[in-house]
Amino acid sequence: MLSILKKEFNGFLNSLIAYIVITVFLVAIGMFMWVFPESSVLEYGFADLQTLFNMAPWLFLFLIPAITMRTFAEEKREGTIELLLTKPLTDLELILGKYFAALLLGLFALVPTLLYYYSVYELGNPQGNVDSAAVVGSYIGLIFLAGVFAAIGVFASSVSDNQIISFVIAVFLCYIIYTGFDLIASIPVWGSYSYLISQLGISYHYSSISKGLVDSRDVLYFLSVIAIMVLATKLVLKSRKW
Repeated sequence: MLSILKKEFNGFLNSLIAYIVITVFLVAIGMFMWVFPESSVLEYGFADLQTLFNMAPWLFLFLIPAITMRTFAEEKREGTIELLLTKPLTDLELILGKYFAALLLGLFALVPTLLYYYSVYELGNPQGNVDSAAVVGSYIGLIFLAGVFAAIGVFASSVSDNQIISFVIAVFLCYIIYTGFDLIASIPVWGSYSYLISQLGISYHYSSISKGLVDSRDVLYFLSVIAIMVLATKLVLKSRKW
């Protein structure tokens, strides 16, 4: 698994994908946080990172599928998937190696945003007037969110040999699981079940963790979704034997 992870991660770094994703993410977040008046921290007057944590999920929704779309689709298109499958690796090791490589690249994009936290910390009046617990919780939520999106992206890449199709499928699934359940729950036909439906979506659990309280139920939710998508990817790969 580690050999696959290193191969995939080096592959990202040797292409423009890694640099484009990280640059687009940081520039977009920077524009929303410091430039656009509607969301700028300087105009808002409060020392917090809410803009970062509100916008990052939507950027991840497009950028992580852009990272993962090549993981299996490119192997299928070039005919190297058969070579990989003959290696002394289990399907699960192959999937996890590609998954963690994509996730690691996504998390790399978050590291420079710590400068935004330092800037807001210094700008606070008094200095350090920032809800650090909420910031830590929100970062944990983003890590889990990236983990779910990466798992969905790898699954989407496994079902097609076309990277564009894989990207579109991944974006659609990420959107549905992030905010789709909230939209469905808002339809006034579910009655008391609307709250249960909203709990099926990532948005509910991400908002919960972002408050600074890391609940085991939220952690279990994220890990369960990741596990389901990884197992679904394994099922797709196993279907070659049917």
